[in-house]
Amino acid sequence: MRISDFVVRELGRRQVLLFFLLATALYVLPLILADFAYIDDNWRALAAGNAWAGQGRLFADWLYQLLTFTGAAPNIFPLPLLLATVATSLALTRLTFHYFREPTLAACLLPLPLWYNPFLLQNLSYQYDGPNMALSLVAMIYAITFVGASRVQRWLVPAALIALAVGLYQISLNVFLGLCCVELLRAVQQRTPCADVWRMLAGKVAQLTLGVMIYGITAYPFMTHQRQADLLDWSAHPLLQIAINLGRILEKLALLFHGGYSWIFAALMLCALVGLVGVARQAQAWRHVLSASVCLALIALLVPGITLLFRDFNEGARTLMGFGVLLVVLFYLANFALAQHHRRLPLLLIIPLLATLTLSFAYGRVLTLQKTFATAALYSLGHDIGGDRELREAKRIYLSINYSDRWLASAEGSFRQLPVLRYLLNVDYYMLAENLPSVGITNVVAERERRNATHVGYLGYPARVESLYYRIYLIGDYAFIVMKEPPHGRLLQW
Repeated sequence: MRISDFVVRELGRRQVLLFFLLATALYVLPLILADFAYIDDNWRALAAGNAWAGQGRLFADWLYQLLTFTGAAPNIFPLPLLLATVATSLALTRLTFHYFREPTLAACLLPLPLWYNPFLLQNLSYQYDGPNMALSLVAMIYAITFVGASRVQRWLVPAALIALAVGLYQISLNVFLGLCCVELLRAVQQRTPCADVWRMLAGKVAQLTLGVMIYGITAYPFMTHQRQADLLDWSAHPLLQIAINLGRILEKLALLFHGGYSWIFAALMLCALVGLVGVARQAQAWRHVLSASVCLALIALLVPGITLLFRDFNEGARTLMGFGVLLVVLFYLANFALAQHHRRLPLLLIIPLLATLTLSFAYGRVLTLQKTFATAALYSLGHDIGGDRELREAKRIYLSINYSDRWLASAEGSFRQLPVLRYLLNVDYYMLAENLPSVGITNVVAERERRNATHVGYLGYPARVESLYYRIYLIGDYAFIVMKEPPHGRLLQW
């Protein structure tokens, strides 16, 4: 059989699953090879701690207790990520057959952006939390594709899956709502009668409502009061705050569209626009066209999604799981447009996926550079403290944190060519207090006390240790590590 025939022939379920196993594993391979303890991973590995229940994510605690056969969360990376990758492959296979009765290789490309979402790389960077977020995505996919034999099954099973997903990671609710919009768009494209469309939407609303209720009586009661009080104050111009937050998200999204990536996504959006016109022309009813337009607007709004409703807005890349759904819609419309001209043209959608895969490997290299820098910083502090008896025997060591985007000089070339890498990395500190116990320094005080060291840095005491990035002061029985501002204007030329 010729290769040209293979790429257009119908694939069986096993072949589709093998494709997704290869594609999903390839995407996370750079993160596994980097093996970098990312932000929260440091204290979780130190204490074998979970503490997700207080964030309303009770099922994340249960997941690690189940995987480790303990009541806590010992570090077993990369096993949870590998299991989550397999589960994602199964879910994407199910979604492919949900969209296409006779899928081809081009059809397999359509749901892949849910995993090949560039901003999902930050989610997957967490060795502990990444698998939780991935399994939350999996649960939402199964919730949207479940077809039960009875009405009770069609409502109860998806609702339970929604509750499970929200109990793992609340932001995944954006994915369910976005996939509902995709269902509406598919209904428009297939000229589904309005009565059936309304019935479908009513069913999704019922599933979502029941799922939130199940979550409310299972995981929500464990959420701390502080976490519950983080919603917007609706008496203080909430629409203005939402508009400001949307502007901040657009600035972050713009970091992705740089260099060749701009041309690739511009071509994708152009094809999607042609596909939307084709869907509207095929629908032949203004109500269907209006539904498709509203659907696209809602999906774009769901990129930040429910995070817009929180008082302390989190603009981190890990909250942009909805961007994957937006890419799925663009792929769906572009596939519709390309397939009308030639059956092999939809295979061109592999180009933006390859661009995202390249970004994953570039990000993996940046994580490796960050790991090298963090290790050198840790050994430097360990040497300076361990080699000084008075510092070593201090009752308490306070560590300040000076946030800056200039710590990682070795990755400046990559940051300049791919600005989104700095946004994805989001490591803007020199050292965390919980890193020092790994070199035997156990009298260091956690981050919440760093203000003491920061205050000492302004009082003009003579430094006990003077280094490139920090000063160490000894006052009585207490030591204070004060970070310096990273050097300005470092230009590396080789």
